[in-house]
Amino acid sequence: MSTRVLLVDDEQLLRVAFTMILRAEPDMEPVGEAADGDAALRLTRQLRPDVVLMDVRMPGADGIETTRRLIREAPQTRVLVLTTFDLDEYAFDALQAGASGFLLKNTRPEALLAAIRDVARGDAVVSPRITRRLLEGFAHQFPAITMSGDERLRLLTPREREVLINVARGLTNTEIAAAMHLAEATVKGHVGRILSKLELRDRVQAVIFAYETGLIRPA
Repeated sequence: MSTRVLLVDDEQLLRVAFTMILRAEPDMEPVGEAADGDAALRLTRQLRPDVVLMDVRMPGADGIETTRRLIREAPQTRVLVLTTFDLDEYAFDALQAGASGFLLKNTRPEALLAAIRDVARGDAVVSPRITRRLLEGFAHQFPAITMSGDERLRLLTPREREVLINVARGLTNTEIAAAMHLAEATVKGHVGRILSKLELRDRVQAVIFAYETGLIRPA
């Protein structure tokens, strides 16, 4: 089954280029194009794409606000945000808004396709390590929340909290397994249950959650 992709960018040339790249792939289907946030939301409701490739700077509602509204209205759709710099405030805001990752605008075609495939199957494109660097750079924007301030934390067992903290530190499942003396499959199971209990989309959102709730603090 093909991955349905909606392209959102106010630059027509870029939309055309991405459409050509996607059409050349047997497992990709570009289903529409939008030049601004309002059109993106309207087409998402109509077309129900699997992945939205979202520009940040657009007339009207920008890519961040559009992503926030899109995730709320169509939670089954994943968003990949296009940015100019990989560690800027736009990337940080995109992840907080619910994007599953971000790509640089000069990303190579093969990397773009790999990212879309990853996001379509539920993975995050941005590694937890990059996410942590972003969060620590913009930690001053977090509200002052204590660990008791979010009731969802009470849903986690002590072991699951420990796993979540290690995820937030940027460790892979293999590294967490070694640190906690667990089988990697056990760690994978814990991560799946954490995401389910906390109603989070992926590991990147888990890192953000850990920082926002005060479970982990910037170094």
